[in-house]
Amino acid sequence: MAAPKKGRSASAQSRPGRSLALILIAIAALTGGMFLSGHPTPRLGIDLAGGTSITLTAKNEPGQPNAINKTNMNTAVDIMNRRVNGLGVSEAEVQTQGSDNIIVNIPKGTNSKEARDQVGTTAKLYFRPVLATEVSGSAASASPSPSASSSSSSKATDKATDKATDKATSSSSASPTASATSQGRAVTDALKADSTPSASSSASSSASPSGSSSASPSASGSASASAAATKLQAQYTALDCTDKAQRAKAGEGSKATDPTVACGKNNTSGQWQKYVLGPAEVKGTDIKSAAAVFDTQSAAGWKVTMEFTSGGSKKFADITGKLAKNQSPQNQFAIVLDGDVVSDPFVQQALTGGSAEISGSFDQTEAQSLANMLKYGALPLDFKESSVTTVTAALGGEQLHAGLVAGAIGLGLVMIYLVVYYRGLSVIAIASLMVSAILTYVLMALLGPAIGFALNLPAVCGAIVAIGITADSFIVFFERIRDEIREGRSLRPAVERAWPRARRTILVSDFVSFLAAAVLFIVTVGKVQGFAFTLGLTTVLDVVVVFFFTKPLMTLLARRKFYASGHKWSGLDPKALGAKPLLRRTRRPSAPVDPKEA
Repeated sequence: MAAPKKGRSASAQSRPGRSLALILIAIAALTGGMFLSGHPTPRLGIDLAGGTSITLTAKNEPGQPNAINKTNMNTAVDIMNRRVNGLGVSEAEVQTQGSDNIIVNIPKGTNSKEARDQVGTTAKLYFRPVLATEVSGSAASASPSPSASSSSSSKATDKATDKATDKATSSSSASPTASATSQGRAVTDALKADSTPSASSSASSSASPSGSSSASPSASGSASASAAATKLQAQYTALDCTDKAQRAKAGEGSKATDPTVACGKNNTSGQWQKYVLGPAEVKGTDIKSAAAVFDTQSAAGWKVTMEFTSGGSKKFADITGKLAKNQSPQNQFAIVLDGDVVSDPFVQQALTGGSAEISGSFDQTEAQSLANMLKYGALPLDFKESSVTTVTAALGGEQLHAGLVAGAIGLGLVMIYLVVYYRGLSVIAIASLMVSAILTYVLMALLGPAIGFALNLPAVCGAIVAIGITADSFIVFFERIRDEIREGRSLRPAVERAWPRARRTILVSDFVSFLAAAVLFIVTVGKVQGFAFTLGLTTVLDVVVVFFFTKPLMTLLARRKFYASGHKWSGLDPKALGAKPLLRRTRRPSAPVDPKEA
C-alpha cells in the first residue's frame, strides 16, 4: 500500500507548473476582458468621483394628514434603494434628512437621467383603461390608427394561454379608426355608462364621422352630459404633451377613482401621445413581482413578466375581460406612473391566470426599466422633487491620493519586513502579493460594468487591510516549513509536510475573515458595504493565490540549489534556524522472517 501512496505524492509534487499556468492564463484572460470591456479602471464612488444628488420632499395625500411618519419614510427609502439597485447601481446612498426629506446620491458613471426618472418618479402606480389617444399636437383627425397604436404598444398575454399572433395584430389593424372628436364622444358615453369602455361605446365611436370637428361631449345629442365629462373633454382637447409644463400638470389633482388625462412617449416613433384614461382598475400594490426576461423559445426578444397578488389577479382578470371586447385603442390599458403613461399594451382576451407578460419590440434596457417600475412603483407617500444637483467629489483627489499613498506605505513596510526576516523566501511572498494585487484590480474594474460596483474610500481601506491578511497566509506557510527544517528535514519533504498543516490554518483564518465581511455587508448600508465587499473579495483571492500560486512556486523553488542547500540568504539556512539532526529510529521485526518468504 505504501508504494502507490508514494507514487501519488510524487506525481502531485511533479506538477506544480500546471497550477501556475492555470492562474497565469486566468490573469491574462481577465486582463484581456477588462480592456475589451472598455473599462480599464475601476468605477469610483460618489465620495471620490462625484455624482448626482436628488432631494425628495414627502407630501401628505388628500385625506391623510398624518401619512408622513417614520415608518412610511423608512419604507420609501427601502423601495428607492431597490429601484436604484434594479438599475445595476451600487454604492448609491438613500437616506432620510429631517422628518420629510429623502436624499439620493448616485455615483458618477451611472445613467443619472434614468435613475432620476425612476427614483424621482415616486407617485403610485396604476393600471387604467385607455378611452382615447392620439399623437399630441396633431390635427383633430390625425388620431393614430390601431395599427400604429399596436406597433407602439406592447402585447399583453397570459402565460397560460396562447400569445397574440401577427394575424391577430393585422386583424386589429383592419378595424375602423375613430377620430379625435368621436373618441371624445366615446369618453362621454363611457362616463355615463360606468366609466368603463364597452363594446357599444367603441362601435358608436367608430361609426362617427372621422371628419367631424365638434369637440363638445354632447355631440351625440344627449343633454345630460355631466360637468365632469365636459371638463375632462376640454382638458383632453387643450392638452399638448409636447409642452413640458403641460405634461407636468396633466391629470393634476385627479383621484384614482376618477377618469383623467395623461401623456406618454411612443417608444417607436419618439412622439408624445395624449390619453383619456378611465378610473384605476389595478394598483401597483397588486403586483407581487415583475422581471425582464429574454424569450429564447420563440425568439421574440425581451419581455416583461408580471405576477399578481390574489386580489390583484381578480382585478386584472376583470379589466382585461372588459377591454378584450373592444377595438383599439379601447382594448388597451395604460400603466401610469406619476401621471405618465410608461406603457400601453393591448389585450385580446381575459387574462385570468394570475400572471401575465408584456412582449413587443423591447430591448434589454426598456424591458428592465419597465420591470423595475412595475416591481417598485408603489410608495407609501407622494414625493416632490425639490432639487437635483451635480456634486463634486466629497473627498476629492487629495484624499484619494492620501489613501493610495497609505496603501503604498503599508505594502512597502510589509515587503521590507519580508526581505529582512525571510530573505530569499521574500521573493515568493512579494510575487504572490503582486499576483493578488493584479487580480484585485482587474476584478474591481470588471465588476463596475457587470454589477455596478463602485470603489469608494472605505473600499480602498478594505483593500489595504487585505494586504495584511494575504501576508499572514504566507507567513503561516513559511513558518511551518522552517519548523520542519528545524526538526532536521531537508527542504523538499519539509515543504510537503508543512503544507497540509499550514493549509488548515490558512483556510480557518480566511473563513473567519470572510464570515465577518459577509455579516458586515448584510447588516450595513452605503459606504460600509463597500469596505465589506472589498474585504470579502480579497479574502477569497487570498485562498486562490496561496493554493494556485504560492504553494506551486514554493514547490518549484525547493528544487533549486539556492533554496534546497539552505543558502544563508535563502531564509532556510538550517544553522540559522537552529536545526537539529533528524532522529532516525530503527524498528526491530516483531517475528523472525523466513528466508524463503523474503
